[in-house]
Amino acid sequence: KEDAAKASHLPTETVDGVPVRIMANIELPEEIEQIKKYGADGIGLFRTEFMYLSRDDFPAEEELFAQYRRVVETMAPKPVTIRTLDINGDKAISYGDTEEEANPALGLRGIRFCLKRPAVFQTQLRAILRAAAFGNVKIMFPMVSSYEEVVQAKEALLAAEDSLKKDGLDHNSGIEIGAMIEVPSAVIIAEMLADIVDFFSIGTNDLIQYSLAIDRDNRQVSHLFQTLHPAVIRMIKHVIEVGKAKGVEVVMCGEMAGSPAYMPVLLGLGLERLSMNTSAIPIIKNVIRLLKADDARHFMDDVLKQPTAEDVNDLLQKRFGDVFLPMPGI
Repeated sequence: KEDAAKASHLPTETVDGVPVRIMANIELPEEIEQIKKYGADGIGLFRTEFMYLSRDDFPAEEELFAQYRRVVETMAPKPVTIRTLDINGDKAISYGDTEEEANPALGLRGIRFCLKRPAVFQTQLRAILRAAAFGNVKIMFPMVSSYEEVVQAKEALLAAEDSLKKDGLDHNSGIEIGAMIEVPSAVIIAEMLADIVDFFSIGTNDLIQYSLAIDRDNRQVSHLFQTLHPAVIRMIKHVIEVGKAKGVEVVMCGEMAGSPAYMPVLLGLGLERLSMNTSAIPIIKNVIRLLKADDARHFMDDVLKQPTAEDVNDLLQKRFGDVFLPMPGI
């Protein structure tokens, strides 16, 4: 790890010269110093929920703006992708007339929550647009499950821009817009979503959970949460292919992106943008420098023939185990 950290500022590319952009997932502005230390290419996921938790009411625009500006200004000119509020069962709030749900994972979370609470959404969108005047900002909508949700979210963003113009407040109205791909419906309609967004961000944690109908916190079924399930691999492959065909940037920001053992699969699928927890950055950069993208692509030809996650895992260990030894379980 120490050697990997020292090499963090070297270019991140495969042995055969394919560059890979490595970005960070963060929750708090205090994480920025470590991000810069490890030479991240930007922030691929800025989770914004922390400012809404452990309090009695929704934060005001100025409070949000100050925090966003701090992150954006410090990272400039590198990009900061801000994910709009993703309240769910793990990150619930106790104020604002929120109702308890029998199944929060299938309830009012992600973009659904924001569209149902337009005033809350407008406050955050205005703060993001104002912060965008101080650096390179992208905005990302979570838990997108339909085309209409993106259309409505973009309309809300335009409304926020109009209100800022009327108020005479500095902002950037030309920021890129992205959709998180983390439910099966978004994968299936990716080609249509590509017509109305600038980038996709694959959230593997939720995508696996919703695709395989697995609660990984449930001990009775957690062993069925299989990152290398053939269905999961094919969904990721489809999104990447749509992105390339439509000229839409594709990044992965789930836990899969920060695991060294999965790099041959991700490179083989053609993924060249990864966002992960900051601590994983040095190791992932080092692993990528040990691999050939061409080898990974040929490896995927065999991976796609495997009927089970166990078969994929065995093949991965056989072909690339020497690169990762000692390698954690997959």
